[in-house]
Amino acid sequence: MQFVRYRHGSGSSQWGYKTDDTVYVLADVPGEESTLSAIANPSYRQRVRRLAATGELSALEASAITILAPVGQPGKLIALGLNYRDHAEEQDADIPERPLLFGKAPTSVTHPDRPIVYPGAIDRLDYEVELGIVIGRTARRVDADEATDYVAGYTVLNDVSARDAQFEDKQWFRGKSYDTFAPMGPTLATGPEFEPNDRAVRLRVNGETKQESNTDQLIFGPGDVIEYTSRVMTLQPGDVISTGTPGGVGIFRDPPELLEPGDTVEAEIEGIGTLRNSVVDESTLQ
Repeated sequence: MQFVRYRHGSGSSQWGYKTDDTVYVLADVPGEESTLSAIANPSYRQRVRRLAATGELSALEASAITILAPVGQPGKLIALGLNYRDHAEEQDADIPERPLLFGKAPTSVTHPDRPIVYPGAIDRLDYEVELGIVIGRTARRVDADEATDYVAGYTVLNDVSARDAQFEDKQWFRGKSYDTFAPMGPTLATGPEFEPNDRAVRLRVNGETKQESNTDQLIFGPGDVIEYTSRVMTLQPGDVISTGTPGGVGIFRDPPELLEPGDTVEAEIEGIGTLRNSVVDESTLQ
């Protein structure tokens, strides 16, 4: 199943259930508020599917709504470094023995089709397509084989990176945390129909493929990542874990192929959709 957070006209953000070009309004589900915790519940998802099939939910054309990031401002935005073997190899780094965690500022999230802002103080802007895990239930010391019980769903995240800030600081937080450096969306894929461990992953810049892989190449899969992370910190509904990027990022190409104002970036994961954003110079927004 695919869920979307959206805005219709001048209304507030709300959740919908998406099938093809139709979005069913979850505010019409009687007696239950639509939240990430609800979406994480299999019985709620089954109920939504039944209500949509029997015409008991209002329906909107997908073209008539504005899709938003599944989580506008996560409580925690956790990311993994070097979690695809080819990405570690392209920078001559050792394969990590355990998940390598770092953080991005929650305020770095932006929506599908909104601009990635190129900061004036930055010279090397890069892309990274990643599978994002959206937590739906409080998780503490969760075993890998139970991890899916705590997941609301999966989304696409572009871990935009200011490489000059990253390399100057010799750590990742500033270079990963500028406003708009975490485009997220367009949908939240969940349920037994979506298998996160075997999904094609691609990123294109101006229509040219730069990254292409599959989540079966992850060194640490989603279950392992949730198990490890939940033993470090309590995960709460609305927290997002971005599981790392495959090889092909711009900085390690020869020569480097980095983002420029005017570029269009499309990050795509099979079964979730395509997250599309254009790069704009910060000076044009002032």
